[in-house]
Amino acid sequence: MVSIVQSPLVLGAGAAFEPLAEGLPEAERELLARACAWAEPLYAGRTLSTGEPVWPHALALAANLAAIGMDGVARAAGILFAAPKYLAALEELGAQFGPEVASLAVGAERLYQLRVTTRGGPQGRAVVRETPAADTEVLRKMVLAMVEDVRVVLIRLASRTQTMRWMARKVASEEESARRLQERAAYARETMDIYAPLANRLGVWQFKWELEDLSFRFMEPESYARIARMLDEKRAEREQYIADAIRTLAAELESVGVKGEIHGRPKHIYSIWNKMKSKGLDFSELYDVRALRVIVGDVKDCYTALGVVHNLWQPVSQEFDDYVSRPKGNHYQSLHTAVLGPQGRTLEVQIRTEEMHRHAELGIAAHWRYKEGRQKPDEQGFDDKIAWLRQLLAWRDEVAGGAGWAESTRRAALDDAVYAITPLGKVVDIPAGGTPIDFAYALHTDLGHRCRGAKLDGQIVPLETPIRNGQRVEILAAKAGGPSRDWLNAERGFVKSARARQKIRQWFNNHDLADTIASGRAALERELRREGGGSQANLDALAVKLGCAGPDELFAAIGREEVNLRALQGALRELRGGASRPVEPELPVRPQRRAAGSDTAGSVLVVGMDQVLTQLARCCRPVPPDPIRGFVTRGRGVSVHREDCLNFRRLSETNPERVLDAEWGAQAAGRGYPVEIAVVAQDRQGLLRDIGDALARERLNVTAVRTQSRDDVAYMHFAFPVGDLAQLKRAFAVVKDVQGVIRVARG
Repeated sequence: MVSIVQSPLVLGAGAAFEPLAEGLPEAERELLARACAWAEPLYAGRTLSTGEPVWPHALALAANLAAIGMDGVARAAGILFAAPKYLAALEELGAQFGPEVASLAVGAERLYQLRVTTRGGPQGRAVVRETPAADTEVLRKMVLAMVEDVRVVLIRLASRTQTMRWMARKVASEEESARRLQERAAYARETMDIYAPLANRLGVWQFKWELEDLSFRFMEPESYARIARMLDEKRAEREQYIADAIRTLAAELESVGVKGEIHGRPKHIYSIWNKMKSKGLDFSELYDVRALRVIVGDVKDCYTALGVVHNLWQPVSQEFDDYVSRPKGNHYQSLHTAVLGPQGRTLEVQIRTEEMHRHAELGIAAHWRYKEGRQKPDEQGFDDKIAWLRQLLAWRDEVAGGAGWAESTRRAALDDAVYAITPLGKVVDIPAGGTPIDFAYALHTDLGHRCRGAKLDGQIVPLETPIRNGQRVEILAAKAGGPSRDWLNAERGFVKSARARQKIRQWFNNHDLADTIASGRAALERELRREGGGSQANLDALAVKLGCAGPDELFAAIGREEVNLRALQGALRELRGGASRPVEPELPVRPQRRAAGSDTAGSVLVVGMDQVLTQLARCCRPVPPDPIRGFVTRGRGVSVHREDCLNFRRLSETNPERVLDAEWGAQAAGRGYPVEIAVVAQDRQGLLRDIGDALARERLNVTAVRTQSRDDVAYMHFAFPVGDLAQLKRAFAVVKDVQGVIRVARG
């Protein structure tokens, strides 16, 4: 038995309730009826931005969802698609229809709010633009990623299909102004770039072909009219032609015992135009204006069905392709032939097995892969998710009841990335959980370095705030400066992306190297003046003599104290031809007794050394009970660093033999250790006073303050001594509680 499958008819805006509820169980019919009764008075007299009345649009939207077999929850949410915009409290929607319907309706409204971004027009102004392929691809991904349930995307597709139909009817019924035609073209471009490809990828063919045809009508009205005249028949007549051809072929296949399905639909106008344009063909050279697809049980039946087709209708010479025995490079398999069908009109027939069909629709040979001209290795994971979503759509008729469908679709969330929007409407993707710092580095490395604050949807937020899909992000940046070392602290959660971490580390490495080179250059210049060599010394020769590749490497070695002064003096004298005095080997640091007033006397114990001169490193300013390590310097004793200090890590990698274990001594408790904190806050009158009062309440004596204000954001540094890390944490807490404070970190 051969089953005949045809695309269902799509209902109009004035459809009655029964078609909306077709195929639903009684409980879901009742839910849909309540949604209609509740929404009709809410939408009364209201119109969408296009000018279309909201209530007829909602009915047509639900009819579109019914046409593709969606469950009652989705249809009810479709009716309520605009309710979140008109309700004072969204809780009312959940109370009336339950959290699932409310979640779908709110999700549909969020996608609707993306229309400004996808159309590229600020303040809702329609602007026709040519969007680069990479940007539109990110926009499509963002639409999918913004929802936890794929039904939200389908509701949006159903809504856009109705919008395009309404616009087409308006154009046909009245004279349109130039401004209105420009708006229609903007909607058409957005539909062609974003929504039609999404419908294609999700396998919702009813929406895909109609969205493409209606968009093409506004984008290329002359080409659309020309091809419509060439077809020389109405769509209803073409559909009837396909239905007659299906019945004829089904009877012939059944007579020879071939079981399978026949799908048929006339090729739509945009597809015809696209093929003529891409292949440089005339309309008379197209043989697939009308097409059938035959799906049979096995390969043997494919060739049997091919024989039946060729016996039934006359084949067109040189229009037969056997991709079954000779698959395409992407493993696509199918038999393609063109025949002169009933009334002498050309008809394309594709014949394949169920397995071949599944591979063509969901595997590497899926049509959207090669028709859209994209397939990058790093996007394979996203492609797999699209295949999963399309499988869910195929299973919708096999899942009993709405609960199974809802549970499956929720698992299809695209949660690997977050898609946010710049103030100019550019979409940027960052890892899920990414922060404004990740966003800034994704835009530009220099912007990331200078990032000092951020606004999400117009509200100033701390820099560690995770960004949600669809949020508009504005970065507040300093005119100059660099990142904070706290950004690399994984526990603080400032940075999520590997790219941002790499750029921050690179900045500190370059910055530290530049400081080291400058310090070494200054030391060498002082020694040149002392030795009377001025600036006439040959730096290249001096570098080679001291085992360095060039002057910069020499400066860095001097700055890191890898080249001591005696060795430098001896090399300078040899280059001038003077008598070289023997260079004494560098002696280890002598243990020295600290003065009674030394800042660290008795507070730090260096393992294996007694009464050694120690000093707290200024780069990280350790405070008990921070884990600490010691590093033997040349001539200045042991410098004590925090274990997580980047400077210490760099020094320990280059000179591991100079690293010593250290710990806080018994006298460390209660001493004062200088620290500095950096505060970013929303600038206001009295801010400095309030922060100072907060620190004073903690009995902290502020010894220095630096402040700067830019773009209503204050950047402040406070220096004060603390007894231990617990006191510093209390200082953090009281400062962060001050009104307007965005971020507090160690300076």
